[in-house]
Amino acid sequence: MTATGVGSLPGGDAREAAKVVTGTFEDFPYLPELPARGPGADMIGRSLGLLVDMYAHVEPSGWRISDRPGRDTKRARSWLGEDLDALEEFTQGYEGKLKVQAVGPWTLAAALELRGGEALLQDPGACRDLAGSLAEGLRAHLADVRKRIPGAEVVLQFDEPSLTAVLSGRVRTASGYRTYRAVDRQVVEAALRELFAVHDGDVIVHSCAPAVPFALLRRAGATGVSFDFSLLTEREDDALGEAVEGGTKLFTGVVAGTDGPLSDPAGSVMGVRKLWRRLGLAPGALEESVVVTPSCGLAGASPGYARAVQAHCVRAAKSLADNPE
Repeated sequence: MTATGVGSLPGGDAREAAKVVTGTFEDFPYLPELPARGPGADMIGRSLGLLVDMYAHVEPSGWRISDRPGRDTKRARSWLGEDLDALEEFTQGYEGKLKVQAVGPWTLAAALELRGGEALLQDPGACRDLAGSLAEGLRAHLADVRKRIPGAEVVLQFDEPSLTAVLSGRVRTASGYRTYRAVDRQVVEAALRELFAVHDGDVIVHSCAPAVPFALLRRAGATGVSFDFSLLTEREDDALGEAVEGGTKLFTGVVAGTDGPLSDPAGSVMGVRKLWRRLGLAPGALEESVVVTPSCGLAGASPGYARAVQAHCVRAAKSLADNPE
């Protein structure tokens, strides 16, 4: 039974973040994101910095498509390099799982503006170009990570918090008065399948929105799904049961991502045990099937809480492994 983080942390010190992550998650560290540094260090900006032959800059309304790489793109790439340098320093000789994160194509398409201010999501051709550019950028990024940390078994996480809204036609237009048309599920699935294929290791998808489309993600080739456990409803039971039986890993976000009281570690994973019983799954399968995480990134938490909650996840995972029933 392991634990890991989601991605973002408070503060702006890359070395301190890498030190905390590698010290806490000895079996499953991840590449931290530090959005407090400003545009380009946020998850959208960082992923836009990975794109090949597509560029973006910051407007008051958010990220907008550009003709050439400008200051914002260069800054995003520079911060990513700084974060990789720090992680490399603290993972000398490391062998085992290591997670890196990128924003998925549909959340990126919902967040990136065309020149007129509307979301790129409204243009199917631009969505295809964006996914292709991201795939190319990720190949280079993953090769760089493997070169820096040769003992790492890289796990690629796509952050797709807007995916449910894209599928259900709930992404708002620039005016806020309308919503963009829902994107066909087959189109969404095909784009994800092509992107997941850039990595020959584990690919997981993270969403802290309700109604995560578990079945669609599995069909597209995701080997794991990361979600906010508190948002699950019994409507998802069948999809979850099928996912576990099909070998999909569940990254269960069982602890809040913002400051609040922490229960004892065993209490934090009580819901996971109950879910297992409700689904009629063998307790022995828990160890193989579940990774314990915070419910979402920790950018909005205090540094003290972020450290405490990550250590708490490690203890909660141990509690689950020791007492699966």
